[in-house]
Amino acid sequence: MIDVIVAGGGPTGVMLASELRLHGVHVLVLEKEAEPTRIVRSLGLHVRSIEVMDQRGLLERFLAHGQQYPLGDYPHNFAGIDKPWPDRLDTAHPYILGIPQPITVRLLTERATELSAEIRRGCELVGLSQDDHGVTAELADGTRLRAHYLVGCDGGRSTVRKLLGVGFPGESSRVETLLGEMEVAAPPETVAEVVAEVRKTEKRFGLAPFGEGVYRVVVPAEGVAENRTVPPTLEEFRQQLRMVAGTDFGVHSPRWLSRFGDATRLAERYRVGRVLLAGDAAHVHPPMGGQGLNLGIQDAFNLGWKLAAEVNGWAPEGLLASYHTERHPVATDVLSNTRAQMELVSTEPGPQSVRRLVSELMDFEEVNRYLVEKITAIGVRYDFGEGHDLLGRRMRDVGLKQGRLYGLMHGGRGLLLDQTGRLSVTGWADRIDHAVGGSEELDVPAVLLRPDGHVAWAGDDQADLRGQLARWFGAPSTDRRGRPGNVAEFDIS
Repeated sequence: MIDVIVAGGGPTGVMLASELRLHGVHVLVLEKEAEPTRIVRSLGLHVRSIEVMDQRGLLERFLAHGQQYPLGDYPHNFAGIDKPWPDRLDTAHPYILGIPQPITVRLLTERATELSAEIRRGCELVGLSQDDHGVTAELADGTRLRAHYLVGCDGGRSTVRKLLGVGFPGESSRVETLLGEMEVAAPPETVAEVVAEVRKTEKRFGLAPFGEGVYRVVVPAEGVAENRTVPPTLEEFRQQLRMVAGTDFGVHSPRWLSRFGDATRLAERYRVGRVLLAGDAAHVHPPMGGQGLNLGIQDAFNLGWKLAAEVNGWAPEGLLASYHTERHPVATDVLSNTRAQMELVSTEPGPQSVRRLVSELMDFEEVNRYLVEKITAIGVRYDFGEGHDLLGRRMRDVGLKQGRLYGLMHGGRGLLLDQTGRLSVTGWADRIDHAVGGSEELDVPAVLLRPDGHVAWAGDDQADLRGQLARWFGAPSTDRRGRPGNVAEFDIS
C-alpha cells in the first residue's frame, strides 16, 4: 500500500511530495497532463516562500535560475499603488525572486525526484473512495491504487474536491483578463509610452518585454467566457488591445495564450477523513499581489510534516487537524486582500476615491508595513495560545556563531535552539535536533521550532518545554532497553 497519493504535480503537489519524502513517506504524485505546461501564471516568489526554500537547502538552485529584485530598488504594488517598501523588513531575504512558474515547478519536481518520490504523468484521477484503513483512487485507465492518505493538489477545478463533495463557496468571476506571450512588432519605445499612459487608469493592462521582441501581454477581456478552459485566440488579443490601448502593437507569433478570472472561493473543509486539500484545490482568488503560487507552497510546507507524523505513527492528537485550523484563516485573509485589491483597480469613480484614500494611508509606515507583511506572508501568526511574542510566528533566519539557523533545518525536523545549554529534548531525538549555543540576533533563552519554522515554544523552563514537546511531537520514544533515545545535538557556541 502507498503511504500518500498526491493528485496534482504542480508546485503545491511536488513541494508536498518533497516534504513527505524527508520523513521517509512513500509518496506517489499523479499528474493528468502528459507534459509540463508552458503557461506562466506566476512570475516569482515572495519573501516567505524564499525563506521556505532556504530552510530546505533549495535556495541556491532557485537563485541560479531567477532574478533578485531588492525591495529597496523599486516600489511594491498593493492594487498597483506604487509605494516604497518599509525599512528593516523582518527577514534575512529582503527581495522578491523573479522566476517563471514552469521553472519553479521543474526545480521542485527535480528535488522530489532526488528524494525518490514517484511521479507519474498522464495519469488522471477520476474516482475515489475511503474507509477506516485507507483511500482507493481510480484512474481514467481503470487502474485502482490504494493509499493510507490522499491529498488533492489538483487546482481550482479540483476533481478531488468535487468527489469529496466539499463546498466551495464564494463568488464567480465578474471580470476576465487575457494573458499570453507573443512577439510585438511595435518599437519598444512606443510600447513603453503607450503602456505608461494606459496604466494611469487601467491597472489590468501591461506589456512586459522578455527580449528578442517577445512580450508578456495582459489585457482586460470584453466579458467573461462561458467556457474558460478554452484559450483565447490571437484575434481576441488584438481586438482587446485596440479597444483598451488604441493599438494592437502588431502582436503575432504567440507562444501561448490563456485567460483568467477573478473568482474567489474557499473550501469549507481542508480535510475529509483520509483525504485533504491544498493549494488551488482549497482556494482560488484574483492574482493581485502574486500570492497564489506562494500560498500553495506554504500550504504544503505546513501539511507535509504533520501528515508524515500521522503516517509514521508519532503524531499527537489533533496535529493533522491543525492543518485546517492554521491554513484556512490564512487563505481567508488572502482572499480578503485580493478582493480589496480588485475593487481598488476598478476604473469606477467610487473605487477610485477609495484608492486615493488607501494611497494616502499607505504613506504611514505602520499601514505600509502591515500590507507588505500580508502580501509577503511574513506576518502570518498561528494561534498557539498565550505566550511569548514569538509564539506562532515563523522564525526569521538568524546568524549563529557557526553558520545560520536555516542551515540546521534542511532535514525537515523540529529544532530546539538553546542558548542556556541547560535544556534537553531527550526522548524526542528521532524528531527534533538540539542546537546549543548563542545568537546575537535572538533575545530569548531558547526557542522550539516546528519543522515549518514556526515557534512552538520560547523560554527556559524544562518542564514547560516537555509539555510543548509532547503537544507538537507526540510521546517520547525509547531505545531498545526502554530508556529515552539519545539526543542529536549540535554545538553552535
